[in-house]
Amino acid sequence: MRKIFLAVGGMLMFGALSNKAVAQLDNKGAIGGRFGSAQGITYRHTLNSNHALEGIMSIQSNSDFRRFRVVGLYEIYKPLATGLNWYYGFGGSIGSYKEKDKIINGQRQSFDSHLNLSIDGIVGIEYNIPQAPFQISLDVKPYFDFLNESSLKIFDPIGFSVRYKF
Repeated sequence: MRKIFLAVGGMLMFGALSNKAVAQLDNKGAIGGRFGSAQGITYRHTLNSNHALEGIMSIQSNSDFRRFRVVGLYEIYKPLATGLNWYYGFGGSIGSYKEKDKIINGQRQSFDSHLNLSIDGIVGIEYNIPQAPFQISLDVKPYFDFLNESSLKIFDPIGFSVRYKF
């Protein structure tokens, strides 16, 4: 995992130093799947050649809890090479969090669902596959949940996305 962060960080540094001004976002929208600690659907709407809005609807579940989130992000894209961009952005999310039922001292304990609100950020790299209407991306989407857990999640929300461009 450390190698992934070093690679992404190196590409971001390279991109920040680049003066190349080439249109990066050449399609109106893209839809696909996002995979990582949470799985979901992602949709990106292009505003202009280097700005976009992204919506992510995700579900995360393990043996202790279930989480559902809808995330909205404003993203800024910068070129690294032909077909390869890095991006960063910010936004927020709303969702629900439910601890799963447990048996404690022979008694089944049920827990209520809680509202989650968070402030989200995103940093990643995106590759547009030449001669195909697909793109892949790898990103880190840290967020600060200020209602339920009141915590900052930095490394948990790593995601890999595959999208169809139209």
